[in-house]
This record gives sequence, structure tokens and C-alpha cells, in this order.
Amino acid sequence: MISFQSFNKTTCFSDLSPPVHLLLGIAYFTEMGCLLFNNSNKMKIGILGGTNLATNLGNKFIARGMDVAFGVREGFSARKVEWKILKMQNHNVLNYADAITDSDVIIICCENEFLPIVCNYLREFGSPDMLFIDSTNGVNDESVTCNTTLIGQETGHERVFKAFNNLGIDYPKSDPLALIKETYFCGDNNKDKLIVKKLIELIGFKAIDAGTIKNACLLEAVYHLSKEISTTKSGDCHFRLMSV
Repeated sequence: MISFQSFNKTTCFSDLSPPVHLLLGIAYFTEMGCLLFNNSNKMKIGILGGTNLATNLGNKFIARGMDVAFGVREGFSARKVEWKILKMQNHNVLNYADAITDSDVIIICCENEFLPIVCNYLREFGSPDMLFIDSTNGVNDESVTCNTTLIGQETGHERVFKAFNNLGIDYPKSDPLALIKETYFCGDNNKDKLIVKKLIELIGFKAIDAGTIKNACLLEAVYHLSKEISTTKSGDCHFRLMSV
């Protein structure tokens, strides 16, 4: 369960210098004032999926001092260098069930073919206190339900959010020049959205609020459109919002 510690109501996270950000952890704003995650009882992040995106996001959170557990399917072969390094450094590479039960926030980064299995494990081992963040993209077919909607339907979970899907599960191979500086997120609970926003910002991305969870399908559509343009131009293309 996510726990909080009271913080000075007159102090806001944005007013603190970057070193203090790291020392204090992630600030979370409510109508009661500013609260923060105590480093002695840090939020635990579970990342599900044996993909490039999973290892990349996990390493970014580890570099910021977060507790990360990686959940992989039964029979997963950690042949890639990234997974071998994680095991050598004694980071938690667990099965789906253990990674879920040991976490406060679940980030879903699996391939589409394994999403139904992941949903089964989330339904069985998840709890109402957890946040589910879907970072996947469904198939580019209007007749097929988008992945985020599917996760909500299959798990019955209410605290489901979309984030990081613009990166793609092969990230950072899809962005070799590190041009992507932002990610979009959406969800229905404003308090929980602040947590998601701070998690995004913690690992160096600009967090762009895309509204409620019904827009998750639009975020997947934007990703698929970028892939179509990339195919036409024979190179990786990414959208970027500009304010005028």
C-alpha cells in the first residue's frame, strides 16, 4: 500500500532545489497540503514485460533511487545484455505474481501477445491500492479494443492510467538520438494523476496531461500514426507538442 508522511503545508515540491528533490523523494499534492513519500518507505514500482521499454524505464527509476521489481513471464530467457546486467547487479527479476504483490505501482510494458496473461495475474494478485500504468499499444485496428480499455475490463481495476506509450516497447531503439523529451498520460483520478505526473518527471520526461482515461485510445492512435509516417519516410518519426 502507498503510504505518505506529512510535510510543511507552505512548502511546495517545485520550490525545492534539485538535490532536495532527490533526498525527499516524490511530492504529492492534496487539498490537505503537501505530502511526500518517505525514503525509508519508498514507493515500490513493478514493471511487467521482457521488453526494451521495461529495462529502460526500470533503469531510469533505479538511477533515481526507486525500488524496482521486474516481472517476466514463465520461461522468459534473459539472453539480452540488459537483463544479464540487471541479474548481475542483484536487481529483482521475478515472475509476474511476485513482482505485482511486491509493488505499489505497476507499469505494463509487455508485448501484446502476453497482455491477456498479464491481466490474469493483475486480477489475481493486484489490490485496489495499486496504480496500473499501461505503456503498451494495441494493434492498429478500429475494431479491436485499445489495450488500456482491455486492461480495465479484464482486471476490474479502477486506478488504471496511460503513460509512456509514445515511446514504444522497443524504446530506446526507436529513438537512437534521444529526441523524445515528453510523454503523454491520462486517467480519471486527479490525485493519482499527480503521482503519475511526478513519476514521469522523476525520470526526465516532460509530463503532458491528456485528460481522462477515455483518451487512452487516442494516445494509442497517435502512436500508430507516428509509426505509419515513419514507414512512409523510411525513418523514425515522433510527434512533439508546441505551445504558441
